[in-house]
Amino acid sequence: MGDILAHESELLGIVKEYLDFAEFEDTLKTFSKECKIKGKPCKSAGGSVRDSKSLIIQKDLLAAFDSGDQKVFFHLWEEHVPSSVRDGDCVAQKLEFYLHIHFAIYLLKHGPGRPDKQELDERISHFRSYLETRGAALSQTTEFLPFYALPFVPNPMVHPSFKDLFQDSWTPELKLKLEKFLALIFKANSTPKLVTIYQENGQSNKEVLQQLHQQLVEAERRSMTYLKRYNKIQADYHNLIGVTAELVDSLEATVSGKMASTMLRASLAPVKLKDVPLLPSLDYEKLKKDLIWGSDRLKAFLLQALRWRLTTSHPGEQRETVLQAYISNDLLDCHSHNQRSVLQLLNSKSEAVRQYMARLINAFASLAEGRLYLAQNTKVLWLLEGRLKEEDKDVIARENVLGALQKFSLRRPLQTAMIRDGLIFWLIDTLKEPDCLSDYTLEYSVALLMNLCLRSAGKNMCAKVAGVVLKVLSDLLGHENHEIQPYVNGALYSILSVPSIREEARAMGMEDILRCFIKEGNAEMIRQIEFIIKQLNSEELLDGVLESDDDEEEEEEEDHDAMEADLDKDELIQPQLGELSGEKLLTTEYLGIMTHTGKARRKGPAGVQWGGDEPLRRPVTPGGHRSCFSSASFCLTAT
Repeated sequence: MGDILAHESELLGIVKEYLDFAEFEDTLKTFSKECKIKGKPCKSAGGSVRDSKSLIIQKDLLAAFDSGDQKVFFHLWEEHVPSSVRDGDCVAQKLEFYLHIHFAIYLLKHGPGRPDKQELDERISHFRSYLETRGAALSQTTEFLPFYALPFVPNPMVHPSFKDLFQDSWTPELKLKLEKFLALIFKANSTPKLVTIYQENGQSNKEVLQQLHQQLVEAERRSMTYLKRYNKIQADYHNLIGVTAELVDSLEATVSGKMASTMLRASLAPVKLKDVPLLPSLDYEKLKKDLIWGSDRLKAFLLQALRWRLTTSHPGEQRETVLQAYISNDLLDCHSHNQRSVLQLLNSKSEAVRQYMARLINAFASLAEGRLYLAQNTKVLWLLEGRLKEEDKDVIARENVLGALQKFSLRRPLQTAMIRDGLIFWLIDTLKEPDCLSDYTLEYSVALLMNLCLRSAGKNMCAKVAGVVLKVLSDLLGHENHEIQPYVNGALYSILSVPSIREEARAMGMEDILRCFIKEGNAEMIRQIEFIIKQLNSEELLDGVLESDDDEEEEEEEDHDAMEADLDKDELIQPQLGELSGEKLLTTEYLGIMTHTGKARRKGPAGVQWGGDEPLRRPVTPGGHRSCFSSASFCLTAT
């Protein structure tokens, strides 16, 4: 009791401060009155003093902003905005960048008459110094990339890249952002002591446990993946030891004069890999019935299990047999004319069913035979395009729909349909804000755009909005995700074969932008950009390499399948105790008679070699491009 009385005054002050902060006005009056009656003093927690001081600081900062006094402004900014916020908060960093722009061009916007050259040069020099120090952190952000050229432009007021800065609305909008930021920062700095105590010592244990559980699940999943890899490496190691031992025995026999040629040839012969057993056949009639009429949870688990059977099967005969069984039994109802079909699950009200259907279609589209099966029904493309534009809640569902469409773009008739449906405009609009997109969405969006831009019909679409397309692609050149560079370069090179687009590009100073990247890029990037600059400066009326869009006859795709790991990432549903899932669900509830078909795998033509120096000129998928590029082999192509 004595300890409580010793700190009672301070405790009462903490309670009073919180009631004042939370605006419990009546409660605060009653509390203060009762404390006075009982003769209990409330020690001030310092809130009101802090509040009045913070208001003065905010007022001084805004006054310096309005008057263009950058020395006073940034002195107050660095003194009162915590360094942890300035260095670690992306909102603060972006705001600070724009504030430096505001002060750099202040004389051009607000100065009476012609600005004083010496003062203007000092401001520009200060901005350049900022870009080389604190501002360098944002040099890879597409939003700010054009502003790194600002100090070197003689008259930024007339340059198209900076026209927004000189609009009447730009400064008031920036000031509003500054006011909101300062109000938030100083409110955070004046957090009541009671809240601080709770945050430090009363953090919800439930949230911590949930995070730990999620980490445990993820660790277990990674552990299983690594265990599979370890077992494969161990098996390969034992096979290698066995072959080595046979070779040593053969060589010893040869040295001793024994006839060992037969034994040596046997040792040197390719080791036959252990036969991989085929997976049990399934009752597809029952499967499809439950996919249409079952509960949403059952549908989701079935779609997951069918996908896993495809993604986890061994490449070769086992996977081919799984896919052929799916196709021969028309698993997705691509040949069905019934009103209710498995394909309709893509528009299910259940988020899990929609997402898992999108994942399964993407898995099909990852394989050449799967793409051929899906392409036979134009309804598949319509459903995917509709889902892509409507799906705004589930990021993974949209990723898989986009992934499937990107793989569809390897097929010429599907390219034509996507261009006709205006998908290029949707992609351009989406890519205006690349930092808001996941890596998968960004990479596959740019790759899809490139594939469509390789067609003359796609180029004609781009010509309608040439300025927007060129702005989006030039911004993407500097994006931190370097995986997209080949597709950005390929798209630029392709559309610059159109004279009207070349003219627009020259007007916006595209060559200067491209040369900025030559200074920073690697050797491969530099060579590709040099090809793009050459295309930009050419006077050809038509790209002679391009075929006519009237010719829809399609060659076979190159026989290259790319099943990416993202298909099975971040599973949405987990089985409860006693609930069947995966292969166990299929073989327990849907085991069928032997239905495996021995259809021979078609062999596509050899791919078109891509040396890496030139921009891409053939349709590719990111998965196929990565695998062929890493092995210095051939790209996945289609006409």
